[in-house]
Amino acid sequence: MKIKAAVTQGQGEPFKIEEVELEGPKSDEVLVKIVATGVCHTDAVARDQGITPYPAVLGHEGAGIVEQVGDSVETVKPGDHVVLSFAYCGHCENCLTGHPAYCMVFNELNFGGRMRDNSHRLSRQGEKLSTFFGQSSFGTYAVANERSVVKVDPEADLALLGPLGCGIQTGSGTVLNALKPEFGSSIAIFGAGAVGLSAIMAAAITECRYIIAVDIHDSRLELAKELGATHVINGRKEDVIEAIRGITRGGTRYALDTTGVPPVILQALRSLKPLGRLAVVGVTPDLTLNVHEDLMAEGKTMTGVIEGDAVPQIFIPQLVEYYRDGRFPFDKLVKFYDFEDINQGFEDSKQGHAIKPILKFPS
Repeated sequence: MKIKAAVTQGQGEPFKIEEVELEGPKSDEVLVKIVATGVCHTDAVARDQGITPYPAVLGHEGAGIVEQVGDSVETVKPGDHVVLSFAYCGHCENCLTGHPAYCMVFNELNFGGRMRDNSHRLSRQGEKLSTFFGQSSFGTYAVANERSVVKVDPEADLALLGPLGCGIQTGSGTVLNALKPEFGSSIAIFGAGAVGLSAIMAAAITECRYIIAVDIHDSRLELAKELGATHVINGRKEDVIEAIRGITRGGTRYALDTTGVPPVILQALRSLKPLGRLAVVGVTPDLTLNVHEDLMAEGKTMTGVIEGDAVPQIFIPQLVEYYRDGRFPFDKLVKFYDFEDINQGFEDSKQGHAIKPILKFPS
């Protein structure tokens, strides 16, 4: 079938909306009419740094309505409202033990440009186009494996839900699934973008005593307070480590870095109290630390977390319920753009003018 899609032709080039061909779903796949899709930092990295083959149709926070299912699909049917999330094999040890974000072939399935059977679904005048995260939601329709399709409450605003498939799942899941802070404990979140603010809302759900947001933009810190932060620190105006130690009387029990900036990661690590735990979710270049002084001497732990260590079919509906109960107001993070304005949405996000852009498709 012919669809409209935003094609990434080469590294750093702007998106161009074109007519492309999309093959129908195979036996274990689902065809989804995309209603809206989030714009994630990973999409920008893929466009500008070449982590997936070109030409490609990016997008990996799709939300839409099921139009067609393959013969073996059992979990969704035509008409269901769904969110699309990351691809995973479902068969390796990590998938089978409830950690699909650490699938043994995660990189191949999400960044390799092909589907699980090594084929393409997208093409343009006979030229194969790479699929991204097993979905390529920067198009009016997408085909995804059943494992990447999450049925959601049809009463929820579907246009809002796409970012639950990656960025918002990453921030909130890292708190709720990976760090699991105890009631009354302390946590510092470094970076108050969509991922960090999602983590703040999740920390509020756990009722942490101290929820500290660290950023360099006062506007984002104000929003952090609205969403549950008990304290905020502007890293350009204060000594972050000393400020956190002062607030918590010695250091925070948990920390989360969403920035990927090496000096900020070291701040997060050094703001922990002994036996503290730091989770890192940002794309990070070379980082140098003193293992003895920064980790061993005080028994600290630093770990990487992918996709909030979530099982999307379980976790995303939980987030929707939290939202409907007024406990996870992620709608305050988003700014809507028409699909044709995709390049503007990307630019606004890079410049800090939009925390979480969402592209809406024509009905």
